[in-house]
Amino acid sequence: MARIHRQNFTDLLSRAIAPGVVVWGAIVGFGLLITGPLTGLSKSEETVNKTLASDRTPTWNQITMLWSHVGNTEYVIAVCILVAIIIFWRTKDLLFSLVPVIAISLQATIFVLATLVVGRPRPQVSHLDPAPPTSSYPSGHVGASTALYLTFALMATRIERTWLRVTTMVVCLALPLLVTFARLYRGMHHVTDVSVGMANGIICAVLAYSWWKATRKDEVGSRVKDAAFSRS
Repeated sequence: MARIHRQNFTDLLSRAIAPGVVVWGAIVGFGLLITGPLTGLSKSEETVNKTLASDRTPTWNQITMLWSHVGNTEYVIAVCILVAIIIFWRTKDLLFSLVPVIAISLQATIFVLATLVVGRPRPQVSHLDPAPPTSSYPSGHVGASTALYLTFALMATRIERTWLRVTTMVVCLALPLLVTFARLYRGMHHVTDVSVGMANGIICAVLAYSWWKATRKDEVGSRVKDAAFSRS
């Protein structure tokens, strides 16, 4: 059992954390480009933010406020912990229940460390949300909501009831898109900010889920070997 736990941790380092370092490097590299040699891209992106800002209405201001809150750190953490507990209660699979925790932790680490290097200012329009201390690039709200809800969508593929599986996946895939639109509409991010944030979330979700699938195969293989050894 101890050998399996050590292998799981080693797999986490090689299958999630190490690739995460590469992802961080790519995000930082692109961020330095758009805040340096490609600063003209920022000016062209402002057109999108200004167009959305000019079309704001009180109704859509309220709707997008709710959508934006989906990506708030406190809500992401609360939903993640609650769902992880429910999944463990239903499956008794600790590693499976930790998948969303790993996904959002990896995403958050990459996001925070990237913002420390790339200090991109927010779009030059009125901001409808309080600006977090982190910079505009990449979007933490979009990254966090994507990592969390895409992970849920991947985990939902194991649900046996078709209607429940499809409904869960559709809702989970839609939520990050709503957050993305809200952050653009509310003047908090450029298009590239939310695009890179979503890419960060997607990669982290896939890495975390792939890690669990690998550990599952390793455990099954280990049980088979142990059973074969005990019969010999």
